[in-house]
Amino acid sequence: MPTSIITADDHPLILKGLNDYLLEKQFNVIASAKNGKEAFTLINAHQPDIAILDIQMPILTGLQVAEKCKTEGLHTKIIIITFEKSEEIYNKAKSLGIYGYILKEFAIAEIEHCIASVLEERSYFSPELIEYLEIKETPEELKTLTDTEMKVLKLITENKTAKEIADVLYISARTVEKHKSNIRNKLKLKSNANSFVLFAKEHEEFLSKYT
Repeated sequence: MPTSIITADDHPLILKGLNDYLLEKQFNVIASAKNGKEAFTLINAHQPDIAILDIQMPILTGLQVAEKCKTEGLHTKIIIITFEKSEEIYNKAKSLGIYGYILKEFAIAEIEHCIASVLEERSYFSPELIEYLEIKETPEELKTLTDTEMKVLKLITENKTAKEIADVLYISARTVEKHKSNIRNKLKLKSNANSFVLFAKEHEEFLSKYT
């Protein structure tokens, strides 16, 4: 029996192109939606093998549809398609148990392989996305810092003084200076204040989650 699929995208041309390709490859496209609410209704009603969802849709996003499916205990495997190379979206997709994450520019080239992987209970994420996220992995030197040291470094990017950092972290200014000394030693930074600020600014994206 052909794999049953529901598709959803608020761009009619993209939706038609995807459906035409899937039908040509003899997949069973049983329904299509133009927004997230409609997509969830169709998934709930038909419980297809796979749902291929655009990530940015009106009413509910692809991720919100996936979240609702997970909450309702639906077994449809979700594949999302998007233009966005986002670590945040990638992590959210993984946490929701989404099986596939395909970049739209590679959708036609990758969708068949993605579906085959998903049907074998293996997740599939666009190689271009994985490569992009690997480039942005936390630098090795930052991995040597403790959480508190990362927070101190983050507050330095906000141009806070040792006293202000101490107030935010509920520690003494002396302890802040001790953390700064440890950070300087671990990162092999010069003793001037500028070296701290420059390093922190250059690595700001990796510090953003430390508040």
